[in-house]
Amino acid sequence: MAYSVNWSPRAIADVDAIANYIARDSPAYASAVVEKILEATRNLNTFPLSGRVVPEFGDEMLREKLVYSYRIIYQVQDRTVTITTVIHGKQLL
Repeated sequence: MAYSVNWSPRAIADVDAIANYIARDSPAYASAVVEKILEATRNLNTFPLSGRVVPEFGDEMLREKLVYSYRIIYQVQDRTVTITTVIHGKQLL
């Protein structure tokens, strides 16, 4: 059975901020990065545990996917995947 995938308001704002920051230098690259981020989350409805466990927490249900230098952090609970934040890899959680 497929999982429901939801984006938190914070995660949406994170992706918008990433796109706006990159677009100052290259709108085309900004678009490509956003597309890769979205692409990385497309199979979470079928494979919710495909990302690695977030090392800072060690919680099996808190996972992440890496895209370029960004971390897509999501939580799996019941039959729902919630993308909680998208941060640069050098940022602290």
